[in-house]
Amino acid sequence: METGPVPLVKDLLFVGGGHSHALALRKWGMNPVPGVRVTVVNPGPTAPYSGMLPGHIAGHYDRDALEIDLVRLARFAGARLICDRAIALDASAKTVTLAGGRVLRYDICSLDIGITSEMPSLPGFAEHGVAAKPLARFADRWAEVCAGTGPIRIAVIGGGVAGCEVAMACAHRMKTLGRAAEICVIDRGTILNSVVPAARQHLLKALRDWGITRHEGVAPAEVTASDIRLEDGRRIPSDLTLGTAAALPQAWVAETGLEVKDGFLVVDKYLRSVSDPTIYAAGDCAHFAPDPRPKAGVYAVRAAPILAHNLRADLIGAQRRAFKPQGDFLKLISMGDQRAVAEKAGFAVAGGALWHWKNSIDQKFMEKFRQLPRMESPRPLANAAKGVAAEISGPAPCGGCGAKLGAGALSNVLSGLPSANRKDVERVPGDDAAVLVMGKTRQVISTDHLRAFALDPALVARVAAIHALGDVWAMGAVPQSALANVILPRMATHMQGAWLDEVMAAAADVFAAEGAEVVGGHSSMGSELTVGFTVTGLLDGPAVTLTGAQAGDALILTKPLGTGVILAAEMQAKAPGDQVMAAWAAMARPQGDAAALLAPLAHAMTDVTGFGLAGHLSNICMASGVGARVDVSAIPLLDGAEALADRGIRSTLYPQNRAALQWTVTAPESPRADLCFDPQTAGGLLAALPEADATKVLPKIRALGHDAAIIGVVTEGAGITLA
Repeated sequence: METGPVPLVKDLLFVGGGHSHALALRKWGMNPVPGVRVTVVNPGPTAPYSGMLPGHIAGHYDRDALEIDLVRLARFAGARLICDRAIALDASAKTVTLAGGRVLRYDICSLDIGITSEMPSLPGFAEHGVAAKPLARFADRWAEVCAGTGPIRIAVIGGGVAGCEVAMACAHRMKTLGRAAEICVIDRGTILNSVVPAARQHLLKALRDWGITRHEGVAPAEVTASDIRLEDGRRIPSDLTLGTAAALPQAWVAETGLEVKDGFLVVDKYLRSVSDPTIYAAGDCAHFAPDPRPKAGVYAVRAAPILAHNLRADLIGAQRRAFKPQGDFLKLISMGDQRAVAEKAGFAVAGGALWHWKNSIDQKFMEKFRQLPRMESPRPLANAAKGVAAEISGPAPCGGCGAKLGAGALSNVLSGLPSANRKDVERVPGDDAAVLVMGKTRQVISTDHLRAFALDPALVARVAAIHALGDVWAMGAVPQSALANVILPRMATHMQGAWLDEVMAAAADVFAAEGAEVVGGHSSMGSELTVGFTVTGLLDGPAVTLTGAQAGDALILTKPLGTGVILAAEMQAKAPGDQVMAAWAAMARPQGDAAALLAPLAHAMTDVTGFGLAGHLSNICMASGVGARVDVSAIPLLDGAEALADRGIRSTLYPQNRAALQWTVTAPESPRADLCFDPQTAGGLLAALPEADATKVLPKIRALGHDAAIIGVVTEGAGITLA
């Protein structure tokens, strides 16, 4: 009987990382539906929890405390995360278009994209104001304000609960920073008119106690860099204008052709679009037709279990459940310092204990994402051979170049193979490149492939293309052509074309930018995604190889180290999302421009990949008959890599890399030195060139955007010293 991975047959697309989606993804990770490929689209790697924003403004929480790490959550849910913004949905084609140009197919789509406090109709606000939502830009601007000195004037447009919470939080933060602040709240109507009288009295007193000025019954007419002009002609000085009044939907939702209410997607009792049962929506972007509710995070949280159940029900053919929002709920409103007002059913009380109660509720919510449930390791099959249990119990093998076999595994085999002794094939040191001689034409040929390190085929393909070009660049050749070799996981026929489109489009972008033509390839199905390319490049002169390094040469590295440890940590859900995204971005950065500067000057050059910096430097030293001394403190590192290494996190290839060089490399016991043995995926170029040339070319390489550095020197004798 055939066994193996369950074939993929459906695409489930989550657009937005709001509260409903975050909770639904957590539930999905605990009980996924086999055969479904899950995709999450969000503008960034984190999603802020709005309930803790006033506390962040006031200084009670750092920014990390209110950010849901979507990279970790997506890994837990077995979902791919695409950091981009949706700009269109075509219900008839079942596709969502992203701002970056990608088009994603779905069988079922769910929207939880929130709202915006931007004020496009208020002149000057886009240039000089800051909206409270989306929260990422607001938090960035607030950090800049808090880093400043001297007095400040802050104006908050919008006198609802959110605006008053923000104003009081600003007052508290400026007080703790010892800065004089003039703060006001502006509202076209009556401030705090949406809360019951008892709660309003507490909040108005708090505003007075903070010295916050109220401007009621007048609308702002224009925002400038230094003030706000009101419709009655008055000008309110403002160094920082914050907007909380608007609660606007994302504009593209109204352009989908689906039924909307004031721009919000109309959904039925099951949270499905009333126009299309394959589209769901929850949170502030939805209008719940059976019982319209105000825009409040509590409804998004309460809707999450129903959303998760109904998405699952549609995928497996089960019965849906209806969402029944509560009629009223407890409102806990912050007053800047660690005090709050509690209001429900017309009654209100205030005090410090209530803030701590609110804090406890908020922390409990966030703890759901900080400490994701531990899932059981796979169990070995019954009656399996001895050794299977031991293999399964160890860490899962890394993706990317961390899945490479150890040093010498292939070269030892190649050395024993019979040779055809062709005069038109020049072998070069290493096991994956050669120079083909055809008359006066000299052509480099190389091949490489990657086991998927992420669940996004396009990202894997882009990095695989850059990874494969490494030898071409390192040998000083100009990329010419590429052949693809793609293994897709088992999936339904209708999904295969979409996957191949994503893979080949991403790779073609890389090759086309480097002047190379994708001329064909081969595809098949297997147990997991693997993407590789055979590439050629043309030489205009002698190839730059490993053999020419000379004592006194400086060593330049063009990319930071750390992809192996970060990818390993991401697989274990131990790497912060922003650090993972930075590592992906580094891997996805081509370096043909850096190679063009280095190749004419380099005595020897290689790309740093699976065997790590130490392993590839050792290859140069052995081929050239020299040694090297590396200043470990000068090596650029990816953000977070050293801290993760200090925690003992290692790629599965690390032990073999270290063992292979135990008699060749002298290294201190430190996390930073350990990263020299870390396998790199699409790593930097390592070049040995005259010191004077290195000093001149390094600023040019850095000006191109590469985090390059001179990390050491080539020495006489043998052996490598990391110091």
